Amino acid sequence: MNTIKQMLAISALALGIALPLTSHAQTASGQAQTAAASSASWTDGEIKKVDADNGKVTIKHGEIKNLDMPGMTMVFTAKDKSMLANLKPGDKVKFVAASEGGKLVVTEIQAAP
Repeated sequence: MNTIKQMLAISALALGIALPLTSHAQTASGQAQTAAASSASWTDGEIKKVDADNGKVTIKHGEIKNLDMPGMTMVFTAKDKSMLANLKPGDKVKFVAASEGGKLVVTEIQAAP
């Protein structure tokens, strides 16, 4: 009976130590994701073409630092088609792009001042 009590005590102690570490790991992971999201930077660009029906926009852009991509002209998928509603070729914009599932996605876009 003494052995069972000792094993239960050791198990409870081990569990008590492991749970706070698991919680800490999740918190650290969440902080890393938040830091990654905030490191996404705004990039200057010019709208070349808008395909609102398919949720695509062609942008001539400067360096996209968070994607380590030099300036070029390319097609992006809009995270939400509605963000393309007021865009037209020639518009100067600032946008945030991210790689999601292998696709380059515009997550935010606004008219450049």
